[in-house]
Amino acid sequence: MNTLVLGASPDPSRYANMAIHRLRLHNHEVIAIGARKGTVSDVKITDKWPETGIDTVTMYVGPARQPGFYQRIIDLSPRRVLFNPGTENKEFYTLLRKAGIEVVEGCTLIMLNARTY
Repeated sequence: MNTLVLGASPDPSRYANMAIHRLRLHNHEVIAIGARKGTVSDVKITDKWPETGIDTVTMYVGPARQPGFYQRIIDLSPRRVLFNPGTENKEFYTLLRKAGIEVVEGCTLIMLNARTY
């Protein structure tokens, strides 16, 4: 399952960083997009968007910064977008649902630990 982590960070204290480590531990393929380049686990953080092949986008970008990503995410046609705590955005939920994309409010780390990811 391919996951795009939006808001990836090389800072080990950030939840996006922890999520990348945990996703890789569970053998998920990860594409990490962030403002600062670096490497987390075996994943390079980039600013380049994939064309296709994303099952899940997990959000680590707050609602104020999300509008610039709306169309890019919709164009990827992921199966779902997971909104981690602090990233909830009702406006974006509406757009995603109109595009047939599942909206999940949850925590990537907890879902992986509970095996519900």
